[in-house]
Amino acid sequence: MKMKKLTALLLASLTALAMTACGGTPAAGDNAGSADNSSAESGAEGSSAEDSSPEDNDSSEESAAGEGSSEGNDGSAEGEGTEASGEAEGSEAPPAESFTTAVEGKLTMATNAAFPPYEYVEGGQIAGIDAEIAAAIAGKLGLELQIDDMEFDSITEAVKGGKADIGLAGMTITPDRQEEVDFTVSYATGVQVIIVKEDSAITSVDDLLAEGANHVVGVQRNTTGHLYTTDDIEKAGLGTIDPYSKGAEAVQALKTGKVDCVVIDNEPAKAFVNEVEGLKILDTEYITEDYAAAMSKSNPALYEAVNAALEELIADGTVQGIIDKYITAE
Repeated sequence: MKMKKLTALLLASLTALAMTACGGTPAAGDNAGSADNSSAESGAEGSSAEDSSPEDNDSSEESAAGEGSSEGNDGSAEGEGTEASGEAEGSEAPPAESFTTAVEGKLTMATNAAFPPYEYVEGGQIAGIDAEIAAAIAGKLGLELQIDDMEFDSITEAVKGGKADIGLAGMTITPDRQEEVDFTVSYATGVQVIIVKEDSAITSVDDLLAEGANHVVGVQRNTTGHLYTTDDIEKAGLGTIDPYSKGAEAVQALKTGKVDCVVIDNEPAKAFVNEVEGLKILDTEYITEDYAAAMSKSNPALYEAVNAALEELIADGTVQGIIDKYITAE
């Protein structure tokens, strides 16, 4: 009897062991076991990779870092990166489609082509310093240059009214003009000088401003020579200012004795004196001034584009190279 009970107990124990070996545990236990096995296998593989080659691991980290950066850049490009890219493009000169011009596809320059070497007519074409600078600006903006020749005192109105995009005519920045138009960065320096006959009693600017003086001074209408002499001489009761449409007309008036002297920019003055015998330029300067391009206040996009292009042309030496072609250092 005891033998039968011992045999039965032994069989029960063997059956329990068999069930455990066959995995007779709940399904949840299977899943947990599988996860643990996967982690263990991953850990083993990771250990193997680390042990196999530290250099490879560094490369893998660098590669992983690179991939992470790449993904981050991709994400930025789709989001904030787009704004950053837009800002970067915005810092450059605006493309042609971002501004308007008086004539589509063209940069229209208003000038008075009687002011050598800045602008003059040669072979039926307008040439000179200002013409070449304007052409360089137009090239940077992807535009074709168109030059409209007009009276000097019509330039500001042409720019204000949108008939011209830019006024380039040896124009000086003055407070009165700044009320009418905007000016770009200055690109050249001008000097107002005095032209007289070789036997003139006028020997310096002091003679024009001396107490009791009473001279007739020829000028080109609405130039700074006209503005300065009107204030310094006519309003002070020291003489009379006689304005002409062109500088050459004022010089002819001097030649024929209608005026006692002419106040005008140094560069055209030299050209006029070379053409007309019996005249000379006094050694003393009347005033020194800066030249800039006049532009409309109502077209800020075009102003920014032109000014940026001009600044680049000044910085890379293009403007100075153009000036040096026409004006030889003395």
